[in-house]
Amino acid sequence: MENAAAYPSLQGSSLSRAIKSLGPGIMMAAAAVGGSHLVASTKAGAIYGWQLAALILLVNLFKYPFFRAGVQYTMGTGECLVHGYAQLGKPYLWIFMLLSIISAVINTAALTLFSASLLGYFMPFELSSLALSTIVVATCLIILFAGHYKALDSLAKIIMAILTIATLSAVVIAIGHPVATVADAPDPSPWTLAAIGFLVVTMGWMPAPIEISSLTSIWLKNQCTQQDVTPKSALFDFNVGYIGTAILAIVFLALGALLIHGTGTELSKSGIGFTHQLVNLYASTIGEWARYLIAVIAFFCIFGSTITVIDGYSRVIAESQRLLKQDTADKKADEKKHRYLSPWMLIVSVAALSILAFAKSALLPMLNFAMIMAFVTTPVFALLNYILVTRTPLPESLSLGPKMKWLSIAGLIYLFGFLALFLWWKWFM
Repeated sequence: MENAAAYPSLQGSSLSRAIKSLGPGIMMAAAAVGGSHLVASTKAGAIYGWQLAALILLVNLFKYPFFRAGVQYTMGTGECLVHGYAQLGKPYLWIFMLLSIISAVINTAALTLFSASLLGYFMPFELSSLALSTIVVATCLIILFAGHYKALDSLAKIIMAILTIATLSAVVIAIGHPVATVADAPDPSPWTLAAIGFLVVTMGWMPAPIEISSLTSIWLKNQCTQQDVTPKSALFDFNVGYIGTAILAIVFLALGALLIHGTGTELSKSGIGFTHQLVNLYASTIGEWARYLIAVIAFFCIFGSTITVIDGYSRVIAESQRLLKQDTADKKADEKKHRYLSPWMLIVSVAALSILAFAKSALLPMLNFAMIMAFVTTPVFALLNYILVTRTPLPESLSLGPKMKWLSIAGLIYLFGFLALFLWWKWFM
């Protein structure tokens, strides 16, 4: 009997093949739904109700071409975006690598502390935040070292499935259990000067900084070495992940609008404090049994971001180091890159834990610094991605069409406009 693998039609339905091809796009979604969705989107709904729903969808639309560029460049050239930055010149690569190291360590520290605080809900006994953080990081490293890409690929699909089902369930329950609103509760408008700071941070990080596109690109390149990937399947995977993050952003906004808006509740300023507040409000409004539902949502949301940030940033840093040290034409380059990956995972993780152990009080200022740096550099990386996909000869199925070019130009105007608005608000208001 001949091998069925020779006949794709015998390998299962097109749906099963499509699901099997999912990977980098879902991992991008797992990385994106951390603070930007659980905290920013929910707070947007809690403070402004449904007023920012259209703007959140519009922001996701404007950033779409620059995230999509990672798939186009990788499938068209066989190389990741980091390689493209190196082709533009080593100064670009040095800047990218340094920013990636800063973002990797600080974001991993913040997400680890976030995950640890939520993990405490499920522990039968009390542990210090450092002990819980160590458990989170150790779990991430064990999963990554045990299976590298395949482990993260499988885990990301499980996390996103649980997160989507649990969050949609929470919204349905919230619709069926409307909260009591207060007549004189504040109902501010987001279209005022006072709201600029909130809008800039929320929209700048929705769904994620553009640099995440380089993580998607390198995951896709890795996937191509392990299974057959076509431009069509890669774009399908990306669209599922990206559209999924946009929908989840609206779902989390709905949680805030349905559960907190109009109740007169004073919101915690810290992300961790707000998440615990959300869990407590959900339990007090719907019932104590719901405490663990929202806690599961929050934990998987942040843990998924933690493990993908450790893996993704370590990969792009390792690739940057390899390109800076070696000739890009080295035939053994792909074999050599693995010697850098595991050490960088350890370096990022240990550095993050060191911050939590010895400089926890400095974490918030460092996180604010990382957010500002990411926000300021986001338009630059968007422009670099646009330059790469327009100047690189790509197959027709991967090249930018007229509509996508216009959307890219509109996105660049939006990103640089928001940057100018941020600088004006930060230094002149």
